[in-house]
Amino acid sequence: MLSFTLTPTSTSLPSPFLSTPLPPNPHHKAITFHRTSISAIILPSSSPQPNPQSPQKLYQPFRAPTSQSPIPRKYRNLDTTERLDILTNRLGLWYEYAPLIPPLIQDGFDPSTLEEITGIPGAEQNRLVVGAQVRESLVQSDVDPEILECFDKGGAELLYEIRLLTNDQRADAARYMLEYKFEPNDALKLARAIKDFPRRQGDRGWDCFDYTLPADCLAFMYYRQALEYRESELRVSALEKALSVAVSEKARDWITKEMEGANDDGEGEGRGGGVIDGVKVPVVRLNLGEIAEATAVAVLPVCGGEDKGEGVVEAPWEYNCKGGFGIVEAEKGWRRWVVLPAWEPVVRVKRGGVVVAFSDARALPWRVNRWYKEESILVVADRGRKEVVDDVGFYLVLSEGELKVERGEILKEKGCRESLGSVVIVVRPPKESNDELAEEDWD
Repeated sequence: MLSFTLTPTSTSLPSPFLSTPLPPNPHHKAITFHRTSISAIILPSSSPQPNPQSPQKLYQPFRAPTSQSPIPRKYRNLDTTERLDILTNRLGLWYEYAPLIPPLIQDGFDPSTLEEITGIPGAEQNRLVVGAQVRESLVQSDVDPEILECFDKGGAELLYEIRLLTNDQRADAARYMLEYKFEPNDALKLARAIKDFPRRQGDRGWDCFDYTLPADCLAFMYYRQALEYRESELRVSALEKALSVAVSEKARDWITKEMEGANDDGEGEGRGGGVIDGVKVPVVRLNLGEIAEATAVAVLPVCGGEDKGEGVVEAPWEYNCKGGFGIVEAEKGWRRWVVLPAWEPVVRVKRGGVVVAFSDARALPWRVNRWYKEESILVVADRGRKEVVDDVGFYLVLSEGELKVERGEILKEKGCRESLGSVVIVVRPPKESNDELAEEDWD
């Protein structure tokens, strides 16, 4: 049984539209509100209950994660006011007062209210809580106290960026970040490089880098970026960056050979059995979530590798993103489109870009790797550059009734001077990996 009480109010009723209360009208009797008690019994509704299995789209406000960091002994017996005062005045080290945030959230304070009281923005609240959890995992991993001390001041942002790594990976990453004095942006790149490395298995040069070394993971990320560049200066610059961070001898040797053009182990063997050196087209694997994380994307029309070149000819040439929402407008309707990150080779295609979807990589004149027949691929071509001019370049052609990719030198030997377009990049699909974190590794 619930009891509700109406509180008496003044006879002068304020108006929300006037700055002063309305004076009492002498021609009307004053209205007096008497304190009364209302009792009501709330009965269960007779309406049918919703099916618990039916999906419900309900707004869920942000909630800070449950803290797994112990509250320091000096803060355990404080009341709510005292805890808010600790956060407001930042009394103590960041990882000491960070565990006070989740209990306050559970007590009914939402992040916006905490921000108004303590001055700590909601995003920073999250970084503090997660950063403290990551630090606690380092403590449990017996990381040297000297390393932990380096994160005592301003370490929340750095530790927050390595939150998705396993405990062992966090410890190695923390040591590496301190050794080279990383900024938060650098820490984010390192965490992504470590997380992404197993998914790239089978990529060119992957087995030459040591997964247990954070530096090698970072070097492989720079090396992979170098393969995406067509311009020699950008490619060399990225390779030099990869070489500067690689630590294992095998990785350094591989990058050095790549810079010298001595790696003949790449996508190299043609249909005739001869080895093709100096492949100029990058072959990259699309990462899971890479499009969602990209700051810029490219939208290109897609045709099938089995349509005998008709789609390549008929696909729209003009398609631009217009307006504040980036709405794609094409010169004519088209059924299939694909979104790719705005990689440098893709961005260089200003007009006439097209994507050909092959069911496997047998259309490529390169080495028969393990993935050759196992994966579908996307070949991005520039129809604005049809003339066969580069001997080491690759071109999309219609050969024996099939769409194929051929090297410029081979086409010239056959007397072919014009192609359907120059190949700018080959994309492999995202690959599921078995390196998911165990439940206890998540914070």
